[in-house]
Amino acid sequence: MAYQIDLKTFTDQRGNLTVIEKIIPFDVKRIFYIYGVDDSVRGGHRHHTTIQAAICLKGSCTIYNHDGIGEDTFILDAPHKCLILETQDWHQMYDFTPDAILMVLASEYFDPADYIYEPYKP
Repeated sequence: MAYQIDLKTFTDQRGNLTVIEKIIPFDVKRIFYIYGVDDSVRGGHRHHTTIQAAICLKGSCTIYNHDGIGEDTFILDAPHKCLILETQDWHQMYDFTPDAILMVLASEYFDPADYIYEPYKP
């Protein structure tokens, strides 16, 4: 099941510094980010091998997740919140604020054959 981790953040009078080091449970092979989203729903898939870490760097968005057993909804509204999506996690991203920037770190390079689009049956 997807789970949220808190990224280490250092704060002082100069601002914030968030570190992604030794906390992501995979080696990062791909980074992409989603922004300028209208009222569309993004995602709608899971993966055969790819694990992902989603971080909303600016603004906020909601991620619905179903792992075949249970379902949950996560709100990413701070750049220190990181959602880990395992291979079994069929997910959709929506309710992006107009300024939202969602960065995703992935364990694998892009491969269309890795995507499973069919949601779990109820």
